[in-house]
Amino acid sequence: LLDRLTTHNDNIPLSHANLTRFHSRAVPGISVSDYVRRIVKYASIEKAVVLLVLVYIDRICDLHNTFTISSLTSHRFLISALTAGSKAVSDIYCTNTHFAKVGGITLQELNLLEVEFCTMMHWRLACNHSLLQQYYVNLV
Repeated sequence: LLDRLTTHNDNIPLSHANLTRFHSRAVPGISVSDYVRRIVKYASIEKAVVLLVLVYIDRICDLHNTFTISSLTSHRFLISALTAGSKAVSDIYCTNTHFAKVGGITLQELNLLEVEFCTMMHWRLACNHSLLQQYYVNLV
């Protein structure tokens, strides 16, 4: 799903107006799917958090209509969304130091990305059970 979304959005022209902190200078050498699998495996991400990221993508795109998940934004967006989502719904979660190491970025960069993510989300990170269930049903 994320691979198809990034491939589709890569066709949208990049302009100065839609640059964000999530934009990389170059496309990372790991696919989006492999990157998510890596984070889920080594940061012990709960399935609900992965599903919550889909809610976050919809919310952030509704709030910021120029933001797109592309090959240049997906990895940095996902590490920050998974980090913040873990804190929002999990009783036990990894430290930012661990998330940064797993995500292949510095702790300072992750901290900046997480604050940017939460700010763009208007700090609305919680999600009710029925909405998560609706996203799950739409996936299967």
